[in-house]
Amino acid sequence: MKYFGALILIITCTSLSAKPKSLLMMYRDYHAVADTDTVKPIRKSSASIGVTYGTDALFFGRTGPIKYPFMSTDLVINSKPGFFVYGSALKVLGYKPLVDEIDIGGGYYYRASKKYTGTISYTRFIFNKEANIIKSASSNDINWKNTFDWKLFKTSLTADYLFGKSDDIFTTITASKYYESKFSIFNDQDFLSINPAVSMILGTQNFVQRYADDHNRKLEFYNIADKNARERNSRFNMLNYSFKIPLAYNTPHYTLEASWKYSIPVNVEGILRNRKESFFNFTFYYVFY
Repeated sequence: MKYFGALILIITCTSLSAKPKSLLMMYRDYHAVADTDTVKPIRKSSASIGVTYGTDALFFGRTGPIKYPFMSTDLVINSKPGFFVYGSALKVLGYKPLVDEIDIGGGYYYRASKKYTGTISYTRFIFNKEANIIKSASSNDINWKNTFDWKLFKTSLTADYLFGKSDDIFTTITASKYYESKFSIFNDQDFLSINPAVSMILGTQNFVQRYADDHNRKLEFYNIADKNARERNSRFNMLNYSFKIPLAYNTPHYTLEASWKYSIPVNVEGILRNRKESFFNFTFYYVFY
Protein backbone atom coordinates (compact mmCIF):
# COMPACT_ATOMS: atom_id res chain seq x y z
CA MET A 1 0.00 0.00 0.00
CA LYS A 2 3.01 2.31 -0.28
CA TYR A 3 1.42 4.02 -3.32
CA PHE A 4 -1.84 4.69 -1.49
CA GLY A 5 -0.26 7.60 0.38
CA ALA A 6 0.82 9.11 -2.91
CA LEU A 7 -2.74 8.72 -4.19
CA ILE A 8 -4.15 10.64 -1.22
CA LEU A 9 -1.49 13.33 -1.60
CA ILE A 10 -2.33 13.92 -5.25
CA ILE A 11 -6.06 14.00 -4.52
CA THR A 12 -5.37 16.69 -1.93
CA CYS A 13 -3.19 18.69 -4.31
CA THR A 14 -5.95 18.78 -6.92
CA SER A 15 -8.06 20.95 -4.63
CA LEU A 16 -6.50 24.13 -6.11
CA SER A 17 -8.95 26.57 -7.70
CA ALA A 18 -9.53 26.61 -11.48
CA LYS A 19 -11.88 27.89 -14.15
CA PRO A 20 -15.14 25.87 -14.52
CA LYS A 21 -15.07 23.01 -16.99
CA SER A 22 -16.07 23.68 -20.60
CA LEU A 23 -19.27 22.29 -22.07
CA LEU A 24 -17.24 20.89 -24.95
CA MET A 25 -17.11 17.38 -23.51
CA MET A 26 -18.14 14.02 -24.90
CA TYR A 27 -18.19 10.38 -23.97
CA ARG A 28 -15.03 8.96 -25.53
CA ASP A 29 -12.30 6.33 -25.14
CA TYR A 30 -14.96 3.81 -24.19
CA HIS A 31 -13.03 0.92 -25.72
CA ALA A 32 -10.65 1.01 -22.76
CA VAL A 33 -13.00 2.16 -20.09
CA ALA A 34 -10.82 1.78 -17.01
CA ASP A 35 -7.72 3.36 -18.51
CA THR A 36 -9.04 6.60 -19.92
CA ASP A 37 -10.57 9.94 -19.01
CA THR A 38 -14.11 8.95 -19.93
CA VAL A 39 -16.28 12.05 -19.61
CA LYS A 40 -19.95 12.83 -20.01
CA PRO A 41 -21.63 13.28 -23.40
CA ILE A 42 -22.79 16.71 -24.55
CA ARG A 43 -26.39 17.12 -23.37
CA LYS A 44 -27.69 17.72 -26.90
CA SER A 45 -27.98 15.65 -30.07
CA SER A 46 -24.52 15.27 -31.58
CA ALA A 47 -22.16 12.93 -33.36
CA SER A 48 -18.40 12.72 -33.08
CA ILE A 49 -15.58 10.99 -34.92
CA GLY A 50 -12.17 10.40 -33.37
CA VAL A 51 -8.77 8.95 -34.23
CA THR A 52 -6.25 7.84 -31.60
CA TYR A 53 -2.64 6.65 -31.68
CA GLY A 54 -1.25 4.86 -28.62
CA THR A 55 2.21 3.54 -27.81
CA ASP A 56 0.90 0.36 -26.13
CA ALA A 57 -2.44 -1.35 -25.49
CA LEU A 58 -3.31 -1.20 -21.79
CA PHE A 59 -6.32 -3.06 -20.38
CA PHE A 60 -7.34 -2.76 -16.72
CA GLY A 61 -3.76 -2.19 -15.66
CA ARG A 62 -2.28 -5.03 -17.69
CA THR A 63 -0.34 -5.21 -20.95
CA GLY A 64 0.85 -8.06 -23.15
CA PRO A 65 4.37 -9.57 -23.01
CA ILE A 66 5.54 -7.15 -25.73
CA LYS A 67 4.44 -3.64 -26.74
CA TYR A 68 1.47 -3.32 -29.09
CA PRO A 69 1.29 0.24 -30.50
CA PHE A 70 -2.11 0.86 -32.06
CA MET A 71 -4.38 3.16 -34.05
CA SER A 72 -8.13 3.34 -33.39
CA THR A 73 -11.08 5.14 -34.94
CA ASP A 74 -14.22 5.93 -32.96
CA LEU A 75 -17.77 7.07 -33.66
CA VAL A 76 -20.14 8.28 -30.92
CA ILE A 77 -23.76 9.42 -31.39
CA ASN A 78 -25.41 11.23 -28.48
CA SER A 79 -29.11 12.02 -28.09
CA LYS A 80 -30.49 14.93 -26.11
CA PRO A 81 -32.26 12.69 -23.52
CA GLY A 82 -28.90 11.08 -22.67
CA PHE A 83 -28.84 7.86 -24.68
CA PHE A 84 -25.75 7.19 -26.77
CA VAL A 85 -24.38 4.52 -29.12
CA TYR A 86 -20.81 4.02 -30.25
CA GLY A 87 -18.47 1.94 -32.32
CA SER A 88 -14.73 1.66 -32.77
CA ALA A 89 -12.10 -0.23 -34.74
CA LEU A 90 -8.57 -0.90 -33.54
CA LYS A 91 -5.45 -1.86 -35.50
CA VAL A 92 -2.25 -3.03 -33.82
CA LEU A 93 0.61 -1.55 -35.82
CA GLY A 94 3.19 -3.89 -37.31
CA TYR A 95 1.13 -7.08 -37.13
CA LYS A 96 -0.84 -9.09 -39.67
CA PRO A 97 -4.57 -8.53 -39.01
CA LEU A 98 -5.96 -5.58 -40.94
CA VAL A 99 -8.33 -4.92 -38.02
CA ASP A 100 -7.64 -6.49 -34.63
CA GLU A 101 -10.77 -5.40 -32.81
CA ILE A 102 -14.22 -3.91 -33.38
CA ASP A 103 -16.31 -2.62 -30.48
CA ILE A 104 -19.99 -1.74 -30.52
CA GLY A 105 -22.16 -0.60 -27.65
CA GLY A 106 -24.58 1.84 -26.14
CA GLY A 107 -25.67 3.35 -22.90
CA TYR A 108 -27.32 6.15 -20.98
CA TYR A 109 -25.97 9.30 -19.35
CA TYR A 110 -27.88 10.61 -16.34
CA ARG A 111 -27.66 13.60 -14.02
CA ALA A 112 -29.00 12.82 -10.57
CA SER A 113 -28.15 16.30 -9.29
CA LYS A 114 -26.02 19.29 -10.19
CA LYS A 115 -22.97 17.59 -8.71
CA TYR A 116 -23.68 13.91 -9.31
CA THR A 117 -23.68 12.36 -12.80
CA GLY A 118 -23.20 8.90 -14.21
CA THR A 119 -23.23 6.60 -17.21
CA ILE A 120 -24.25 3.00 -17.62
CA SER A 121 -23.27 1.17 -20.78
CA TYR A 122 -22.74 -2.17 -22.47
CA THR A 123 -19.90 -2.91 -24.91
CA ARG A 124 -19.38 -5.92 -27.14
CA PHE A 125 -15.75 -6.65 -28.12
CA ILE A 126 -15.23 -8.51 -31.41
CA PHE A 127 -11.68 -9.72 -32.10
CA ASN A 128 -9.84 -11.05 -35.11
CA LYS A 129 -8.72 -14.65 -34.47
CA GLU A 130 -5.11 -13.54 -34.91
CA ALA A 131 -5.36 -10.64 -32.41
CA ASN A 132 -2.65 -10.82 -29.75
CA ILE A 133 -3.61 -7.94 -27.43
CA ILE A 134 -4.39 -9.04 -23.87
CA LYS A 135 -7.90 -7.58 -24.10
CA SER A 136 -8.80 -10.36 -26.57
CA ALA A 137 -9.56 -12.70 -23.64
CA SER A 138 -12.77 -10.73 -22.92
CA SER A 139 -15.84 -10.20 -25.09
CA ASN A 140 -18.48 -8.27 -23.09
CA ASP A 141 -18.36 -5.38 -20.62
CA ILE A 142 -21.11 -3.84 -18.49
CA ASN A 143 -19.84 -0.51 -17.17
CA TRP A 144 -21.35 1.74 -14.51
CA LYS A 145 -19.58 5.01 -13.77
CA ASN A 146 -20.55 7.51 -11.08
CA THR A 147 -18.96 10.95 -10.86
CA PHE A 148 -19.23 13.55 -8.12
CA ASP A 149 -18.09 17.14 -8.59
CA TRP A 150 -16.73 18.58 -5.35
CA LYS A 151 -15.96 21.88 -7.19
CA LEU A 152 -12.37 21.69 -5.99
CA PHE A 153 -11.91 18.38 -7.84
CA LYS A 154 -13.90 15.47 -9.24
CA THR A 155 -13.99 11.87 -8.10
CA SER A 156 -15.42 8.89 -9.90
CA LEU A 157 -16.19 5.32 -8.95
CA THR A 158 -16.56 2.86 -11.83
CA ALA A 159 -17.69 -0.75 -11.71
CA ASP A 160 -17.11 -3.16 -14.60
CA TYR A 161 -18.34 -6.70 -15.13
CA LEU A 162 -16.60 -8.53 -17.97
CA PHE A 163 -17.91 -11.85 -19.20
CA GLY A 164 -17.43 -14.21 -22.13
CA LYS A 165 -14.31 -16.34 -22.34
CA SER A 166 -13.49 -15.24 -18.79
CA ASP A 167 -15.45 -13.50 -16.05
CA ASP A 168 -13.98 -10.58 -14.12
CA ILE A 169 -15.11 -7.69 -11.95
CA PHE A 170 -13.28 -4.39 -11.49
CA THR A 171 -13.57 -1.24 -9.42
CA THR A 172 -11.78 1.89 -10.59
CA ILE A 173 -11.40 4.95 -8.36
CA THR A 174 -10.26 8.20 -9.97
CA ALA A 175 -9.64 11.75 -8.80
CA SER A 176 -9.11 14.51 -11.36
CA LYS A 177 -8.85 18.27 -11.62
CA TYR A 178 -9.77 20.17 -14.79
CA TYR A 179 -7.99 23.39 -15.72
CA GLU A 180 -8.86 25.61 -18.65
CA SER A 181 -6.82 28.51 -20.03
CA LYS A 182 -8.16 32.03 -19.58
CA PHE A 183 -6.56 33.04 -22.86
CA SER A 184 -7.15 32.10 -26.51
CA ILE A 185 -4.56 30.79 -28.97
CA PHE A 186 -5.65 31.71 -32.51
CA ASN A 187 -9.12 33.20 -32.03
CA ASP A 188 -11.60 34.02 -29.28
CA GLN A 189 -13.19 30.53 -29.38
CA ASP A 190 -10.22 28.22 -28.77
CA PHE A 191 -8.47 27.39 -25.51
CA LEU A 192 -6.11 24.92 -23.85
CA SER A 193 -7.12 22.46 -21.15
CA ILE A 194 -5.37 20.02 -18.86
CA ASN A 195 -7.05 17.37 -16.73
CA PRO A 196 -4.51 15.57 -14.48
CA ALA A 197 -5.87 12.44 -12.85
CA VAL A 198 -4.80 9.69 -10.52
CA SER A 199 -6.48 6.28 -10.53
CA MET A 200 -6.34 2.90 -8.89
CA ILE A 201 -7.88 -0.34 -10.14
CA LEU A 202 -9.00 -3.26 -8.00
CA GLY A 203 -10.39 -6.51 -9.36
CA THR A 204 -9.86 -10.05 -10.52
CA GLN A 205 -7.67 -10.95 -13.47
CA ASN A 206 -9.01 -14.19 -14.89
CA PHE A 207 -8.61 -12.61 -18.35
CA VAL A 208 -4.82 -12.87 -17.88
CA GLN A 209 -5.04 -16.63 -17.35
CA ARG A 210 -7.38 -17.00 -20.31
CA TYR A 211 -4.98 -15.01 -22.47
CA ALA A 212 -2.15 -17.31 -21.37
CA ASP A 213 -4.24 -20.40 -22.24
CA ASP A 214 -5.17 -19.02 -25.68
CA HIS A 215 -1.61 -18.00 -26.56
CA ASN A 216 0.41 -20.58 -24.67
CA ARG A 217 2.25 -21.92 -27.71
CA LYS A 218 2.96 -18.49 -29.18
CA LEU A 219 4.04 -17.03 -25.85
CA GLU A 220 5.91 -19.98 -24.37
CA PHE A 221 9.14 -18.06 -24.87
CA TYR A 222 7.88 -15.38 -22.49
CA ASN A 223 6.97 -17.91 -19.80
CA ILE A 224 3.57 -16.29 -19.31
CA ALA A 225 1.89 -19.43 -17.97
CA ASP A 226 2.05 -20.35 -14.29
CA LYS A 227 0.39 -23.51 -12.96
CA ASN A 228 -0.59 -21.76 -9.70
CA ALA A 229 -1.67 -18.51 -11.30
CA ARG A 230 -5.26 -19.55 -12.04
CA GLU A 231 -6.29 -19.51 -8.38
CA ARG A 232 -4.47 -16.26 -7.65
CA ASN A 233 -5.98 -14.56 -10.72
CA SER A 234 -9.49 -15.18 -9.38
CA ARG A 235 -8.83 -13.16 -6.21
CA PHE A 236 -10.08 -9.59 -5.89
CA ASN A 237 -6.86 -7.58 -5.43
CA MET A 238 -5.28 -4.24 -6.12
CA LEU A 239 -4.15 -4.33 -9.76
CA ASN A 240 -2.81 -0.94 -10.75
CA TYR A 241 -2.04 2.65 -9.79
CA SER A 242 -1.71 5.26 -12.53
CA PHE A 243 -1.11 8.96 -13.06
CA LYS A 244 -2.31 10.67 -16.23
CA ILE A 245 -1.78 14.16 -17.65
CA PRO A 246 -3.80 14.98 -20.82
CA LEU A 247 -3.16 18.31 -22.53
CA ALA A 248 -5.70 19.41 -25.15
CA TYR A 249 -6.24 22.17 -27.68
CA ASN A 250 -10.00 22.81 -27.96
CA THR A 251 -12.27 24.57 -30.44
CA PRO A 252 -16.10 24.55 -30.63
CA HIS A 253 -16.02 21.52 -32.96
CA TYR A 254 -12.72 19.69 -32.63
CA THR A 255 -10.06 18.81 -30.08
CA LEU A 256 -6.43 17.72 -30.31
CA GLU A 257 -5.18 15.93 -27.21
CA ALA A 258 -1.80 14.53 -26.16
CA SER A 259 -1.62 12.55 -22.94
CA TRP A 260 1.06 10.91 -20.83
CA LYS A 261 0.23 8.11 -18.44
CA TYR A 262 2.47 6.37 -15.91
CA SER A 263 1.24 2.94 -14.89
CA ILE A 264 2.31 1.01 -11.78
CA PRO A 265 1.05 -2.61 -11.93
CA VAL A 266 0.86 -4.59 -8.69
CA ASN A 267 -0.02 -8.20 -7.84
CA VAL A 268 0.99 -9.31 -11.33
CA GLU A 269 0.27 -13.02 -11.75
CA GLY A 270 1.16 -15.62 -14.36
CA ILE A 271 4.72 -14.24 -14.70
CA LEU A 272 3.31 -11.65 -17.10
CA ARG A 273 6.35 -9.45 -16.41
CA ASN A 274 4.32 -6.21 -16.35
CA ARG A 275 6.46 -3.40 -14.99
CA LYS A 276 6.13 0.33 -14.44
CA GLU A 277 5.58 1.88 -17.85
CA SER A 278 4.85 5.19 -19.53
CA PHE A 279 2.14 5.43 -22.17
CA PHE A 280 1.59 8.19 -24.74
CA ASN A 281 -1.70 8.74 -26.58
CA PHE A 282 -2.53 11.28 -29.29
CA THR A 283 -6.19 11.89 -30.13
CA PHE A 284 -8.14 14.01 -32.59
CA TYR A 285 -11.93 14.15 -32.54
CA TYR A 286 -14.53 16.25 -34.31
CA VAL A 287 -18.05 16.97 -33.04
CA PHE A 288 -21.09 17.53 -35.30
CA TYR A 289 -24.11 19.27 -33.70
